[in-house]
Amino acid sequence: MAHLNWKGIYPALLTPFDENGNLDYNMFTKNLEAQISAGVHGVIIAGTLGEASVLRTDEKFDLLRHALKVANQRIPILLNIAENTTQAAIEVAQKAAALGADGLMLLPPMRYRADDREVVAYFRAVAQSSTLPILVYNNPVDYSTYISVEMFEELLQEPTIQAVKESTRDLTNVTRLKNKFGDRLKILGGVDTISLETLMLGADGLVAGLVDAFPKETVAMYDLVLQGEYEKAVAIYRWFMPLLELDIHPKLVQYIKLAATAEGISTTYTRAPRLALQGEEKERISRIIREAIATRPQLQA
Repeated sequence: MAHLNWKGIYPALLTPFDENGNLDYNMFTKNLEAQISAGVHGVIIAGTLGEASVLRTDEKFDLLRHALKVANQRIPILLNIAENTTQAAIEVAQKAAALGADGLMLLPPMRYRADDREVVAYFRAVAQSSTLPILVYNNPVDYSTYISVEMFEELLQEPTIQAVKESTRDLTNVTRLKNKFGDRLKILGGVDTISLETLMLGADGLVAGLVDAFPKETVAMYDLVLQGEYEKAVAIYRWFMPLLELDIHPKLVQYIKLAATAEGISTTYTRAPRLALQGEEKERISRIIREAIATRPQLQA
């Protein structure tokens, strides 16, 4: 298994489709290789950006098998779990472990808005079902479930729960969690538009979106923060911001696929109910992408 230390850049990978809506494994491989070449530290497949909601369970496992084969232990491969029932989540976790996944990202129950006790019980039950390390996704904005410090106190009784994808959009939460748990809970920023601030406040890394289209720039920004080269990191960030804004829109999948396609590492096809961009919206987003590509920063060798 590839070593997973929860530090660095973890793209939430896109799932490319062909014009008939089938998985495009060739393009998936091309994107994954671009991420690895840029120096990312792991990838997450079948997340929100990976269109988990329109993938069959067998397709998620097929993607996992394929990613593991392509990566060949060069980086950790994590599978996202977004299920409606505890039993289904446990079954996915166990199957992922059997197939050789290096870790899991775990969302709260999908269709039922659970209370705090139920959320904790759900996460702990999945954690106890597998030996794989787990990244808990804390995103109250999109999933209506806020995982508080008190809930994490219970969750961290499970040794396999090791990290949080911090998407509360409350920057003080990075410090709050670090003050309470120190290195016991690794923090990966999950919102592109505050990614640099999150890193500079001591987050261990990022689960990023626009990295799918611009992996080199994302890794460069992270490396500059590690080196204390904050002005250079900010310069990349300011260039990046119009693109990063695409990550916090309901059509983030279509937008980021359009950007990655412009870079030659995705297709624009999505599965319904998502539809292809058209008209003014498509032109507006395309213009943002074109302008960014035309002005992209010169990165240090």
